[in-house]
Amino acid sequence: MYDNLQNLMISVGCQNFYLLPRLLGWRIVASLQIAHGDGHQMELRNRISAALKQAMKDRDAARLSTLRLINAAIKDKDIDARAAGRDEGVGEGEVLAILGKMSKQRTESARTYEEGGRLDLAERELAEINVIEEFLPKQLDEAASVKAVDTAIAEVGADSIRDMGKVMGVLKAKYTGQMDFGSVGPMVKERLCS
Repeated sequence: MYDNLQNLMISVGCQNFYLLPRLLGWRIVASLQIAHGDGHQMELRNRISAALKQAMKDRDAARLSTLRLINAAIKDKDIDARAAGRDEGVGEGEVLAILGKMSKQRTESARTYEEGGRLDLAERELAEINVIEEFLPKQLDEAASVKAVDTAIAEVGADSIRDMGKVMGVLKAKYTGQMDFGSVGPMVKERLCS
């Protein structure tokens, strides 16, 4: 297959990118555009797209709705990234952050609905959380989180609270989607203050 769109354009003798869809068909060009970036970066997006297609085939309306919400959130961030000058869009780490944020929002909504006595809406939010969490890496347990914090503190060489930002940066780079940074922050603060 072709490594990128430019090689494909050369091989079919197309001088203008906008004429390429007419020569090859829209679907082929769209799939080439998706595959044009870093292959690892696109793995999560491909899994989401495959799940979306499968939900359509299975006529699973609830799952399909959630997957469309995920795609819309990712595309929204892609547009923001392109406006900021990053033509490749958002990376896999940012997609994981989007999914984590969506999961957290739905958890809070489900809790609010349960407190308000709207169990039907709470169940719907919990069903959406299950779909979203299929694409998130396994969450670290308490012991693994403590070990990750200790490792990050040692890696940075942090010895005071002023180094908390550096430690959190290392943790976010390595464990995006695997831990709740809202609960890890106080843990890091406690370790650095003692």
